[in-house]
Amino acid sequence: MGNNARVRFAPSPSGELHVGNARTALFNWMFARHEGGCFILRIEDTDESRSDSAYQTSLLEDLKWLGLAWDEGPDIGGGYGPYRQSERLALYAEHLKKLMDADLVYPCYCTEEELEEERRTLILAKRMPRYLGKCRNLGGKEREALAASGRKPSYRFKVPQTTIEFHDLIRGPMRFEGEAMGDFIIVRSNGMPAYNFAVVIDDHLMAVSHVIRGEDHLSNTALQIMLYRAFGFEEPAFAHHCLILGRDHAKLGKRHGSVSVGEFRKQGFLPEALINYLGLLGSSFAGGREILSRDEMIGAFSLSRASKSGAIFDEDKLRWLNAAYIRNASTNDLFRRLEPFLRASGYRPETLDAVWLKNVLEIVKGELTTLAEVGDRIALFFDERYALSEEAHMLLTAPGAREVVGVFGDYLKRAQGDPGDIYAAAIRHAKETSGARGKDLFMPVRAALTGQLKGPELDRIFVVLGLDSARRRFAQVEKILNF
Repeated sequence: MGNNARVRFAPSPSGELHVGNARTALFNWMFARHEGGCFILRIEDTDESRSDSAYQTSLLEDLKWLGLAWDEGPDIGGGYGPYRQSERLALYAEHLKKLMDADLVYPCYCTEEELEEERRTLILAKRMPRYLGKCRNLGGKEREALAASGRKPSYRFKVPQTTIEFHDLIRGPMRFEGEAMGDFIIVRSNGMPAYNFAVVIDDHLMAVSHVIRGEDHLSNTALQIMLYRAFGFEEPAFAHHCLILGRDHAKLGKRHGSVSVGEFRKQGFLPEALINYLGLLGSSFAGGREILSRDEMIGAFSLSRASKSGAIFDEDKLRWLNAAYIRNASTNDLFRRLEPFLRASGYRPETLDAVWLKNVLEIVKGELTTLAEVGDRIALFFDERYALSEEAHMLLTAPGAREVVGVFGDYLKRAQGDPGDIYAAAIRHAKETSGARGKDLFMPVRAALTGQLKGPELDRIFVVLGLDSARRRFAQVEKILNF
């Protein structure tokens, strides 16, 4: 197969990049990289009422953020362009004429209202809703009269009453009966090509060898194969992966929470984690591994291991993966990625000592689930943001806790030297003087030093805070608790 493998991702710029579409892009990208082939980006923007240039821009930005680089596309060109359908209209008109000359299409003058009435009638009769061919056998004079009345025709393909069979690389043998399908529109009344018509022409002219997409396109594939055969085109191989579902087993939608790549990006998810998770959905890797690099995913990717049943989107699992990627990231890398999230939380990184801030990040990165949490996690290192939580205040009012805080704070008042040594000595002093052990010793110190009952290791926090900050905080606690 080698570099003859050509696949495409062809989004419509009518909304944000959904994680389901992102997974389709990922599957195509991994297949192309695994086979040493070509990954094409094509923009399907012929639906003027829904397409928006702003969405097209965000689509490209999200794909780049995910690291799914394409080899041919609207921004970089290639030998099979143009790569926007709106720039390929002359090609569609040329191919419509070929079908008209072969008497394989006909003009349809039915209005939307008439079509909807036909659909309702069929549903009430418990029949499959489809176009029954009202305009298929109109005579020339009838067509002229309808045109003269101001009706603009769409063009429908004459569906042959045959069985359409093909082998799906994921689902195996597939079979559709032509008699169950109505003649379908290939060019709308406004002159714009319909999806099934344009995609066949584009995939053929762009030499696409494999069409990898969601199972919701299975019925479209039957229609497209009819067009391939009508044109005399060689059909590509087809593979239809399962859809992403919510926990209620319904197709993933906004009611399930965040569903777009942009939303996860804004929340502080790493592209590596999101790509890793999307790769796991509806696929499997050797040894049941869950954390894989891009190269490992490419090397292990196979359509034969893709699942036929729906994949449940578990945001908790994604958060676990994201936390693992943050934890394993270098502090220098995190420092760069966290800057916009620090600013969004009211910090000004340029005013902070870079070495000190990296030390803080090294301490808290194990506590982060997403990058957006960084503002809350590092607040404990800034005296102006220090405050006792309700739980910490309650713990510190206990008699034993008051004594620990008192003797620990007294030791700090007269201590000198290295902060790490001071912390260890102060803990020993508090232990010996108060008799407290374990949580009874460390929890009061944590509550007083950080204002919280949970967090990173106390000794590391103390070193980064420094002696002066620790003294101020214990003095503030003594004042609050009226020592």
